[in-house]
Amino acid sequence: MSTPDLDVVRMEALPIPTRPDLVAADRGSYIGPLDTIAVDVFNVAELSRELRVDSSGRISMPLVGEMDVRAKTANEVAREIETALGRYVRQPQVTVNVRISVSQVVTVDGSVNEPGLYPVTNQTTLVRAIASAKGLAEFGESNDVVILRTVNSRRVAGLYNLDAIRRGAYQDPAIYANDLVIVGDSKERRLFRDFIAIAPLLTAPLIIALQ
Repeated sequence: MSTPDLDVVRMEALPIPTRPDLVAADRGSYIGPLDTIAVDVFNVAELSRELRVDSSGRISMPLVGEMDVRAKTANEVAREIETALGRYVRQPQVTVNVRISVSQVVTVDGSVNEPGLYPVTNQTTLVRAIASAKGLAEFGESNDVVILRTVNSRRVAGLYNLDAIRRGAYQDPAIYANDLVIVGDSKERRLFRDFIAIAPLLTAPLIIALQ
């Protein structure tokens, strides 16, 4: 079923975002803008330091110069630094760790007790994100939970029933950086209205692609 504003794609689950989708707010294992990383160069203390990624996703180091670290893992950044240092340091060994991450968050909004931005890790799921926001508010409906996500520059929405997830009817969906979780009435929630009667959320979520 399609409308001028809605292209419905029936899927069993929200698609996983690709790496370019995560540039603005990367997945838990990726480095993003304004994160703070620690670079340790083994046995070269003067090159070991803590660095803050700038708003464009770059860092700068002596002998290495400027480097774009967006959507890269800590290990990938470490290997790139080793390659750059190889011209000056014999067999450099570099370790990179994320000290502070501000780019990898999910927004939880609507009828929850504490709406806001919450950190995303590899273990973050919908139920855990709602719990981070201190649970549903007094009038929050467990069957009115929407996840909005961008995949390949396209917006995708999924409607979930928390009670069905807790009963084990279907999997608690993973939450990724840059996701938006909305509990209760919203423009996105109203898009599902015509489909609820024919496909209730008791055994599977409803997934649609937005034009």
